[in-house]
Amino acid sequence: MSDQLTWLKSSYSNSEGGACVEVALARTIHVRDSKTSPAGPELHVSAPAWSAFIDAVQPGA
Repeated sequence: MSDQLTWLKSSYSNSEGGACVEVALARTIHVRDSKTSPAGPELHVSAPAWSAFIDAVQPGA
């Protein structure tokens, strides 16, 4: 399934060795570490769980 997803790189990732976290939006949210293991395991979470995570990590939350 990963081959069919469109992955979006975190704005905190960079081309100079920074952490590379990517997210793909589908029925579930897919998260992977593209620097260490782009073909490796992915975390899959529901849309409500992803929204709760984003709300929790926003500045001032």
